[in-house]
Amino acid sequence: MKINTSSLTFKIFMAMVLGLFVGLLLRLGVSETTDLVIPLGLFDFSVKAVIVDGFLHAGGQIFINSLKMLVVPLVFVSLVCGTCSLSDPQKLGRLGGKSVLLYVATTAIAITIALTMAIILQPGVGIDAQPQSGFVAKEAPALVDVFINIMPTNPISSMAKGNMLQIIVFALLFGIAVALLGKEGNRIVTFFEDINKVIMKIVSILMNLAPYGVFCLMAKLFTYIDLGAIGALAKYFLLVVVVLIIHATVTYSLILKAFTGLSPVIFLTKMREAAMFAFGTASSSATLPVTLNTATKKLGAHNSTASFTVPLGSTINMDGTAIMQGVATVFIAQFFAVDLTLNDYLMVVITATLASIGTAGVPGVGLIMLAMVLQQVNLPVEGIALIIGVDRLLDMIRTAVNVTGDCMVTCVIAKSENELDETVFNDTSATK
Repeated sequence: MKINTSSLTFKIFMAMVLGLFVGLLLRLGVSETTDLVIPLGLFDFSVKAVIVDGFLHAGGQIFINSLKMLVVPLVFVSLVCGTCSLSDPQKLGRLGGKSVLLYVATTAIAITIALTMAIILQPGVGIDAQPQSGFVAKEAPALVDVFINIMPTNPISSMAKGNMLQIIVFALLFGIAVALLGKEGNRIVTFFEDINKVIMKIVSILMNLAPYGVFCLMAKLFTYIDLGAIGALAKYFLLVVVVLIIHATVTYSLILKAFTGLSPVIFLTKMREAAMFAFGTASSSATLPVTLNTATKKLGAHNSTASFTVPLGSTINMDGTAIMQGVATVFIAQFFAVDLTLNDYLMVVITATLASIGTAGVPGVGLIMLAMVLQQVNLPVEGIALIIGVDRLLDMIRTAVNVTGDCMVTCVIAKSENELDETVFNDTSATK
């Protein structure tokens, strides 16, 4: 197979590899506590201050911020456009019900697979790891407060804070109101459609800058990452990675094939670019513009469906996090020699699945959810400190899985609503 070296996917991949190599090279003289200083006559050149914490840090954060800059306007404008085009008001109820059900189902499947493989392979047996100090578990919000807080009291404040669920609710209400205006709302619809085209054009511009941002992020990460922790927790680390890969390639493929009849190979091939974005940024929210572009332009989902399912998925779809929780729970139980019963494992599945919605939009959501799960089965929350050293790298992988799940669910829902252009989906040249 001929590799297209001019494609964005190839450029991002090469940027990741080059960033990894540069990071490993820099760590020979730089770490969190040490620095390589090169005397240059009039001044001393600090590699840590100038290159790592200066150039690489700035380049990576500017790239992340540029993507996050578009998240709120993209979600709001895209949802308004999609809602305005709805001829059937009941469609919103169907979209919401099917989307939430499918996202919750895939999360339950993910953690069940993780628990099963962890019980069989026993990653916590024989591990001699030292917990890192300074871990404090944040308190998760009460479930009733989560539902109350879905309704925004100040939409502008919600947008400023990036509260995605509140933005989704306001955008839906706004779009419905415009649609109900009939002919009087046509001017507003035209305005938002033009704004949506502008935002998508900005997305395409930023995508061309992605290789540089990914390079900076990867180089800094591998300059400081604790390779010793990965070695000490190799069994846990590899098990999480394997389960993530199985879920992304097998579970998603089976669901896609069963509900749509579409080719999983084509789907996974077209997901490469978005998955690399997600891996490089480790943020579903930052990757959201790319995910939405992939769902509509490459996979053929109509905007009226994708504009709803993709932002919702970036908020509540926690398959990758659920896998980490399942393996981590068994790992911590085995490390502390605590035997879990069948009821305990069922409680882990239920708690993690419900928590994927209950903690949506909360900073540090993965560790908060894990703390909730450990408390439900009476395991020491301090055990989370055992895995923090490798969680940053795993977070990048599970974000790529989450983004893949968002697009898979979008394809299934779009197909069920007859809003999937299969010609675009099957067209291997449909890349923009």
